[in-house]
Amino acid sequence: MSNDLNVLNESLQETFAGKVIALDSKLEELTMVVEAADIQEIFTRLRDDAKFRFDQLIDLCGMDYSSYGSDVSDGGTYPASDDAGAAGFSNRFAVVYHLLSVERNIRLRVKVLLADDDMPKLDSVIEVWPSANWFEREAFDLYGIVFIGHPDLRRILTDYGFVGNPFRKDFPLSGNVEMRYDPAQGRVVYQPVSIDPREVTPRIVREETYG
Repeated sequence: MSNDLNVLNESLQETFAGKVIALDSKLEELTMVVEAADIQEIFTRLRDDAKFRFDQLIDLCGMDYSSYGSDVSDGGTYPASDDAGAAGFSNRFAVVYHLLSVERNIRLRVKVLLADDDMPKLDSVIEVWPSANWFEREAFDLYGIVFIGHPDLRRILTDYGFVGNPFRKDFPLSGNVEMRYDPAQGRVVYQPVSIDPREVTPRIVREETYG
């Protein structure tokens, strides 16, 4: 780990002692894992504290760890990794924030674990970084994660009649409904999916007795 990362690592552990679940370095970038209840305090400090100055939110994305580390072909599991989904955390959903300090020319990844698998939610960080606006809408649309306090939380990639959240691991590959233009009604209509399910496992990894 570079000297700058070492200094950042030590500063994070000292500043957020008791609030950091995990702190790991990989590929010259730090990843800090925290609970959802602490993000407003942590992110405001990361932005304003002279030791950090993470003034830019570069990206924000949702994660679904429901089948992370599982080999669905035989029901086994891959070797444990140091990612949150395979490190003993029971949380299904997480939100990952990618931060940049322009002043210090250093990046930080913050992973926030969400407590409720049925209704994943956490506070919006728009007041900390306004650039979170569309990123939070995207995570809401694709994962169904609710950002409390967002001023305009609505779908951004799928249309208003879309059913479900397409990046969740339990979302069907062919979707739940399909849409088409009905000339008789003069509008777009939704109907049950007419696509027959198909096998998407590559032939090179199928068992000899497949089918």
